This record gives sequence, structure tokens and C-alpha cells, in this order.
Amino acid sequence: MNTPAQPAEPRLTSLSHGGGCGCKIAPGVLSEILRGSAALPVPEELLVGIETSDDAAVYRLNDEQALVATTDFFMPIVDDPFNFGRIAATNAISDVYAMGGRPILALALVGMPINVLSTRTIGRILEGGASVCRAAGIPVAGGHTIDSVEAIYGLVALGLVHPQRVKRNADARPGDRIVLGKPLGVGVMSAALKKEKLDAAGYAQMLATTTQLNTPGPDLAALPGVHALTDVTGFGLAGHSLELARGARCELRIDWRAVPQLPGVHSLAMQGFVTGASGRNWAGYGHEVRLPDDFAPEDKALLTDPQTSGGLLVSCAPDAVDAVLAIFRRHGFEQAAVIGEVAAADAPRLVVR
Repeated sequence: MNTPAQPAEPRLTSLSHGGGCGCKIAPGVLSEILRGSAALPVPEELLVGIETSDDAAVYRLNDEQALVATTDFFMPIVDDPFNFGRIAATNAISDVYAMGGRPILALALVGMPINVLSTRTIGRILEGGASVCRAAGIPVAGGHTIDSVEAIYGLVALGLVHPQRVKRNADARPGDRIVLGKPLGVGVMSAALKKEKLDAAGYAQMLATTTQLNTPGPDLAALPGVHALTDVTGFGLAGHSLELARGARCELRIDWRAVPQLPGVHSLAMQGFVTGASGRNWAGYGHEVRLPDDFAPEDKALLTDPQTSGGLLVSCAPDAVDAVLAIFRRHGFEQAAVIGEVAAADAPRLVVR
């Protein structure tokens, strides 16, 4: 007697209305949702809260230790379950590094359509996340699971940092140089992948950058010349640069020709492989950005492109640039580059040249 063939599982990306950090709520909408939250009582031990839209909360435990706490989760950005788990975990842990902290443990957040995906597929997602946690030297110490319409995976990530080495996104200074740790283009590549137009080389590049842990964070935080630190994720380079500018009430100036990009993404953007989140990002903060008159649409798309597990964005004194770049190189970030500077201004804004 023949056993009926089991129906093929759907592509993971077909189950999500938006993949990776492109799932983020648009910045303008998020501001409306969070309006009034800053009025909540804040204990003096809370060194970093929601006031500057920073990467993680930081709570002082004692004179030598502060707890870094963050969470991040999203729908699939790739179809391979193991790699989806790797990307989501790398992205979540990045926020600990972006505060200058060292991760200590993680909790898994899992929402899966259990009638659509096999237990093997779901297990591979969790295995991918666990492999990244092992690489970061931390355990997955627990978590929570639910039955969900869309596949969702991520982590709660906890870390430790010395209270005097906490690096916020609000402490950039006029005269600082801006350094970006990873090239742009993950959102563009993910859009091409979803339409099956990303070649094998492009996919390999996309995996390499989205699964590279931002381990330079603690070493950068130890440099006296590093004033502000964040990572570039769902709001794109423009959005996270604006967070630096708003926090310091300064003007951030970016030399677009100096910004590293993943191979082939400019061509893909010209072909129209752009995420919907890119347009939502511009709608939310475009009024704070000044672009050259001849700035091409594909460049604007890359400027606002949502980065899943993107690079660290560093604001540092000019005499610290060499040390910052040396740390990036030592950790394997060969494309890290100086992309701009901070200037005094009457109002925060981003200027692209």
C-alpha cells in the first residue's frame, strides 16, 4: 500500500508580509504609539531607557556592573530555516554589543504556524539561533513559544557592561568622525531574494554580513575617544544617523561616496528591488534629511534601506579614528569606513553630500 505523499512545506519568506528588520513599525507611527511613555517613573539605576530610542535598556547593578537588556524578533528574511535562525539571533545580540556590553545569556522567542511548518523545520530555526549563541559564548537559557499565523523568531539578549563604559546613541560631539562597520544593502538583497532574483554570490554575501556578530562593540566602548555608538537596523542608515543627530542636537554629515555597499546592490536597487519599509522610513523622517539635488532614487532607497543585523555606527574623536578602524579590522570587519562627521547646528538633521 502506497503512503500518500506529504505536501511540500511553503517557502518561509512566503509566510511573512515583511522579512527581517523590514518588519519594523514605521518610525512616524512608532513615535505616535510611544507618545507619553517617557512620562513613566524612572529609577535612578536606569542608565538608559526609551528617551533617545537607544538600542537596549541599561540598569546599574553596582559600581562595577550594569545589566544590558534587549529583545528583537521578526519574520523570515530567508527560506533556509537554519540560516533564518542564525540571522535573527545575530541581529538580537547586536544590541548588547551596540551599548558596549558583552552578552551573558539569551531567551528564545518563538511563534510558529504549527499546522503549516514541520517540527523539523521549526527545530532547525532554533538550532540556527543556538549556533550563533554558542559563537557569542552564551547559552539559550529559556524562552517562550506560541502558535502563530506567521513564523516569528528572535531572542531576549542580556549582557553586562561597566557603568562608565555604556555607549549611548546620544553623546556624539561636534567635530566627531562617523564610522560604519558593515556595508549597506541587506534590504535590497532580501527584496530580490523574495522574488527569486538574487544569485548565489549575492545570497552568500547577504548571509555573511547578516550573521557576522558585532563583536567590536566592547573594545570600541573601552576607547576614550568613542563618544556614541549604535547599530544600523530597520530604520536604515538615515534613520539611525538621525537618532545620533537628535540625541546630540547636532548635524550629521554623510559623504555618500564613502559609504560601503554590498556587491551588486546598487544595480538591484536600480532594477526596483526595494522593500516597502524603505519608503515608510522616508515618510517618517525625510523632512529631517537634506539630499543633493541630483541624488538618484536608487541611492535614496539604499540610504533608507532597512538593515537586518547591520553594522555598528560609531561617533568618535578624529584622533581615535585609526584605533576604531584597527579594532574593526581585528574583528574581521574589512569594509568598515569613515563615512562622515558631526557638526554643530541649530537643530538636529542629516545632510548627505
